[in-house]
Amino acid sequence: MGRRRAAIVGAGHTRFGALAEGPRALLRTAISGAFASVDKGLAPSDVREAYVGTLGFSGWQLGNVSAVVAEEAGLVSAPVTRVENACASAGFALRDAVRAIESDATDVALVVGLEKMTDPTPTRRRYWLGVSGDTEWERLAGLTFAGVYALLASRHQHEYGTSREALAEVAVKNHAHAVANPNAQFRKPVTVEQVLASPRVADPLRLLDCCPVSDGAVALVLAGEDRARAYTDTPVYVAATGAGSDYLAVQERPSLTSLAATRWAAEEAFRRSGLERRQISFAEVHDCFTIAELLALEDLGFAAPGEAAALTHSGATRLGGAFPVNPDGGLKAKGHPIGATGASQAYEVFQQLRQAAGARQVRGAERALTHNVGGSGASATVTIFSVA
Repeated sequence: MGRRRAAIVGAGHTRFGALAEGPRALLRTAISGAFASVDKGLAPSDVREAYVGTLGFSGWQLGNVSAVVAEEAGLVSAPVTRVENACASAGFALRDAVRAIESDATDVALVVGLEKMTDPTPTRRRYWLGVSGDTEWERLAGLTFAGVYALLASRHQHEYGTSREALAEVAVKNHAHAVANPNAQFRKPVTVEQVLASPRVADPLRLLDCCPVSDGAVALVLAGEDRARAYTDTPVYVAATGAGSDYLAVQERPSLTSLAATRWAAEEAFRRSGLERRQISFAEVHDCFTIAELLALEDLGFAAPGEAAALTHSGATRLGGAFPVNPDGGLKAKGHPIGATGASQAYEVFQQLRQAAGARQVRGAERALTHNVGGSGASATVTIFSVA
């Protein structure tokens, strides 16, 4: 007998950006939106397990966030588990919920992703972004989060001749996609010339190569496939999840142009799903910096090493192209509230595979992949979704 699949039956999403609302209010909006989106109705008592992904940015965020999720969702008798894995927190929270359903530990689960990043001072923000990387060597050497990805970009340029224009094209594409996303932080197109002329952050990365600091929350309701149609006629099934971990410090890794954790996560997800890359309609990848999207396409197997730049330049990764990437604008333009990102990617898949994404709809989408990375690549999850 095969494993029981999980399916997303409801999803809620706040706007991403510099928001006036506090963490509790963001949670309330996302969770109430998720419950309200369940077509045939959902009682809080139906949910018997919950997982919340958050870094707890700035160190004070809500304290026992699990208890606050239980309060806001009306789950005061159900267990709520906090999952922290840097920027991949919600991706791992989703994986935990899926595995709980697959193992029959629960029939219905809630996944929440949350981060409130704009309240601390810029100095404090840099500190908390730094804890996602190596604090013993990289920080002592003066490396920032952007600095680490700048090293990856420089090495990719050296090995493959990747141009600054190729990096800029990633930003241009994702900003163009975000225009049609009402939840995106930046709904304004940019040009290659604007990206190249923006202030230098860490060579070769410019300001418009970098994702913003963001607030936001996302909630997903999952049910076992035997229960899913009791909640909606259009569930989105989780075909498989995969995950991987690597060395935290980049100097310990054998390559700066490939994230092994992504490769391992993808291998597991595709093996367990029985699907091939050519069967995936579109992907949501972790583009915290423009170089990260190129690395993702290569590590996930959608482009050979060094060839993601050409794929991007060809227009294939744009809406209307052969393989759209980040139709919601990605982290780059939609925003990146650290603990919410993995859930936000799944939210976009839920909308797309239900043909409910409006102007950013990927035509004929039947299967999709999400890719969520922690820090500079030490942790990664890959999740594959399908309509049937």
